[in-house]
Parts: sequence; structure tokens; C-alpha cells
Amino acid sequence: MSDAPKHPTEPDPANELASGSSAIDPRDFRNALGTYATGVTILTAMGTDGKPYGLTCNSFASVSLNPPLVLWSLGMFSQGLPIFQNASHFAVNVLGASQQALAAQFAKPSADKFAGVTWTPGLGSAPLLADSVAHFQCRAASRYYGGDHVIFLGAVEAYAYNRQEPLLFARGGYGRFLGTDDVPVAAGS
Repeated sequence: MSDAPKHPTEPDPANELASGSSAIDPRDFRNALGTYATGVTILTAMGTDGKPYGLTCNSFASVSLNPPLVLWSLGMFSQGLPIFQNASHFAVNVLGASQQALAAQFAKPSADKFAGVTWTPGLGSAPLLADSVAHFQCRAASRYYGGDHVIFLGAVEAYAYNRQEPLLFARGGYGRFLGTDDVPVAAGS
């Protein structure tokens, strides 16, 4: 591994967003992105068939405070893409440190990801998962296509949160935040 920059010396602006034309190694790029710790969320929506749908996501980010907007992205070939493209609302359920098993449950393909999960319907019937650190109930405001993902922009219409510890994700694994009270002090300090 090297700390040297990982970018082409002469990028071609005409092909910058073209599929397969980047000189950047996708696996190494993913490793570099993995150094950025994120929170862990489960995005939920109600399908047009009346069934709840959800998936684990760490691409969630705030966009604007006024108006309150958030975004997240989903792979172009995800089985859940049609559900979120057709939903009027979606919910962002921010997971707590004790919900690692729930994150894993919603990350894997399953006929019923909601088996054994306590939830209540939110706006547009989007499921709000019990014991989450926060919920953001969003009206689907817009979609943008970026590379191999669809970026969903949500207008936050309601939210709730508590003071529980959030679940974090970095370098392919789960973790927790160490606040200043949790950091050990060296002897003699």
C-alpha cells in the first residue's frame, strides 16, 4: 500500500463518467472509500404490493437544513430499485450500536427481511424500525443517475431521534464511537 495519489495523470474529461473508462482500480477505490467511517442505516419503503421492503445502507448523507433534504444511493442493479423508484415516501432508520445483527439481516437477500422485526408504519407507510437511534421520514423528491447508482433525494417531512449510541461502519466492519470519556489516558499524563 502506498500513500501516493491514486489518479490518472491525464484524465480525459469527455470520458470521465463513461463506464469502464476510468484508470482507477475499482477494488482499490472501494478500499480507499472504506477508510471513511459512516453510520449504518436501513432504508425502508412500502411496495406497491403492500409489503414492506428494506435494505442496509451506509450511503446516507445530509444535503440541506433549509429546506430539510437528505440523500442516499442504491446500485443500478439492486433488486430493490423498483420499489424505491415507485415509492412516494421512504424512511431512513439510523441503527444503534446494539443493532448490528439487524444490519446484517437487511444486508442479505431474504424472502422476508422483516421476520421478527418490530416496526410501525410512517408517512407513506414506510416502516419505522423499533429501537433505531433516529428516523427520517422522507417524501421522495428526486432521483439522479450517477455511474452505476441511483441517487435518491428525500424531503424530510418528519424525524425523531434519541441519545443511544449509533452503529458505525468502516473498512468492511462494524464499530462504535469512542468519545473523549472513553479514550484511555496514558500513565503520567
